[in-house]
Amino acid sequence: MSKITTKEELRKAIEGNLRVFFRRTLEDASKQQIYQALAYAMEEEIIENWMDTHKNTAKQEAKRVYYLSMEFLIGRALGNNILNLQKMPIVKETLDEIGVDLTDIEDEEPDPALGNGGLGRLAACFLDSLATLNYPAYGCGIRYHYGMFKQKIADGYQREVPDEWLKNGYPFEMKRAEYTQEVRFGGTVKTEIINGRGVFTQENYTSVHAVPYDIPIVGYGNGVVNTLRIWDAEAVSDFNLDQFDKGNYALAVENANLARTLTEVLYPNDNHMQGKELRLRQQYFFISASLQRAIQAYKDVYDDIHDLPKHVVFQMNDTHPTVAIPELMRLLLDQEGLEWDDAWDIVTHCCAYTNHTIMAEALEKWPIDLFERLLPRVYMIVDEMNRRFVNDIKAKYPNDPGRVDRMAILVNGQIRMAYMAIYAGFSVNGVAALHTHILETKELRDFYEMMPEKFNNKTNGITQRRFLLHANPLLADWITKKIGDGWITDLSQVKKLEALAEDPQAQKEFMEIKRANKVRLAEYIRKNNGVEVDVDSMFDVQVKRLHEYKRQLLNILRVMYVYNKLKENPGMDLVPRTYIFGAKAAAGYKIAKLTIKLINSVADVVNNDPYIGGKMKVVFIEDYRVSNGEIIFAAADLSEQISTASKEASGTGCMKFMLNGAPTIGTLDGANVEMYEELGNKDMFIFGSSSDEIIEHEHKGDYNPAQIFENDWEIRKVLNQLIDGTYSGGDPNMFRDLYNSLTNTQETGVADRYFNILDARSYIDTQFKVDEAFRNRSEWARMAIRQTACAGKFSSDRTIEEYVRDIWHLNRIDMSK
Repeated sequence: MSKITTKEELRKAIEGNLRVFFRRTLEDASKQQIYQALAYAMEEEIIENWMDTHKNTAKQEAKRVYYLSMEFLIGRALGNNILNLQKMPIVKETLDEIGVDLTDIEDEEPDPALGNGGLGRLAACFLDSLATLNYPAYGCGIRYHYGMFKQKIADGYQREVPDEWLKNGYPFEMKRAEYTQEVRFGGTVKTEIINGRGVFTQENYTSVHAVPYDIPIVGYGNGVVNTLRIWDAEAVSDFNLDQFDKGNYALAVENANLARTLTEVLYPNDNHMQGKELRLRQQYFFISASLQRAIQAYKDVYDDIHDLPKHVVFQMNDTHPTVAIPELMRLLLDQEGLEWDDAWDIVTHCCAYTNHTIMAEALEKWPIDLFERLLPRVYMIVDEMNRRFVNDIKAKYPNDPGRVDRMAILVNGQIRMAYMAIYAGFSVNGVAALHTHILETKELRDFYEMMPEKFNNKTNGITQRRFLLHANPLLADWITKKIGDGWITDLSQVKKLEALAEDPQAQKEFMEIKRANKVRLAEYIRKNNGVEVDVDSMFDVQVKRLHEYKRQLLNILRVMYVYNKLKENPGMDLVPRTYIFGAKAAAGYKIAKLTIKLINSVADVVNNDPYIGGKMKVVFIEDYRVSNGEIIFAAADLSEQISTASKEASGTGCMKFMLNGAPTIGTLDGANVEMYEELGNKDMFIFGSSSDEIIEHEHKGDYNPAQIFENDWEIRKVLNQLIDGTYSGGDPNMFRDLYNSLTNTQETGVADRYFNILDARSYIDTQFKVDEAFRNRSEWARMAIRQTACAGKFSSDRTIEEYVRDIWHLNRIDMSK
């Protein structure tokens, strides 16, 4: 297999792939077929490096991290792989000669529907950084056939339809049937004493085959290719001929249907028991398969299972993969024949846990009866873990009986997965300094007091290769011309741009690039939303998963406020703005879905009002994902990071906007705090209550939004418009649930749980300061350049180096050997 070094070789490879896979020539091939042919040409190049990476890892006996995650939102692979292979010039020139544009070909690739929000995007960034930094790693997840869903907006409402990303096949994946694993559910456990030790055998179970598909993760310019391994489910026996012959046609394919259900969708709606059970099945399915294969791979090279922690580390990305702990115990006890203490010593030196949430209700719990029925042997191990942990708690805190209820894994008929992860993991990390501080002093204080040596912070980061080099080529080229290309693998070098922040010529060039990116986004909006937007207006952007604590509701309430002011005074001196939203709401999340409807209803009214002189437009971008996110980040003027202080663990969208030169309006929450430390108080727009103030209000229960409602008539008017028909065609009940969530304590016992009304006036006033700054074009340009110049800390490369130094202790693969 030869490397492609010339345009002629690449063209020949594309033509050959068109013939082999499609019986087509360049002249009669579709863009989709050219995309596939080019992807396979890149895949050939990748496979050689992939094999070399595997050989060098084994030869050098390099320790490997298995990154266990329910989500990997990797985005389109073609462009990223071309960049990391450093083949962009040759690919562009070849396609130009063929007469097609690379952007059009990239648009033929669907986003792999393997994730939803920041959790999956972070995991993808980490894999990119691990490969670029020469560290051996596997990502382990699920090959969802339809993702969470593809979002359609119909009459302003979110509609969920299947995301058929595999419809045309996926050229960058490779089925590895030889590594198929059996995963068992249900049944009973037979217990015997043989040769003086307990032997546990699962009987009367159902099982599925977990079949791995490997996706290459290409390091930047270093020849390293790591692996994202996603598991698909297949029936142990697809077809029961005996049942078919008896006329039981449904039973004949029952096993195949059960297997298929496992990997259909990400996060099935768990508002009912069937959904809860499917989620637990999914988690155990990919964890069991990943651990079984990891142990097999280890034993292919090493003899002594006791040395597993020297060569393998399992990083659990949030609580979803926590079943890895009892499953690894099961494999060591039942398959490897170890005693409990030996197995526990291995598990507690192999498994590490990343916490991604501050909110207690988001720390995953499972009903014991469901867990025991579905995973009977694993539950026995959990029960024994809990017994030993409770004894440890009692021994250390004999005068604090309440600690057992506060810390035990099994309480009130539930299994608290985060507590299991903390007890068994050798490392527990938060994902931003504030987040970790709150975990240690508030949410997980008991655990921190008992085992402080486990806790550490690893502030999240993003890969500059996707979110700047690929997403914003104009800005990337400009940076390289100014400071060289070292920033691509060492983002701290962008600090050199700070010297240009006051330079008029640099400001002019920077803002011309921003405008060109706004033109690109405006065209995307025109094509997909049918709305013409003013590219010289401020692009005010909030794109992220829809959740009440992220406060998209606060944002749209302020839009309604501005619209009211314009209606009262159409000649008002106001900076024209295009308010851009993008978000998916979980299928069963009623309030979040209603917020999407409100945004679109406000857009319908505002965008069709001829009397406001085009001073504002509202746009909701359908099906927000990595590929359109790249266009949005590059074009934003203002980044909205307005979560309730103390609720956002970190956030990474804030970093993507910062890297692309968009100042932030936000609360001091999550990673905003560390961005503020990097930028200083001149170049961020901070508003609202602090995390300490919010936590104190929650502790005292003393916040009453009714006082603000009564005393601030402008805010009262906005809230009343939710129920007076202004944005609902006269229907007073369409948005009543939103109104009640802000003003009424009947349903949740607390009104305005996320303090929208408390922070509303501060938010409004701070936005006027944004207007004032935006009018001063030189000052805004200076501020924008400093965003990029101060973003160096927020590379996932830095984050990964900290994981390696403090938790994983990996060595780099030497690809020269």
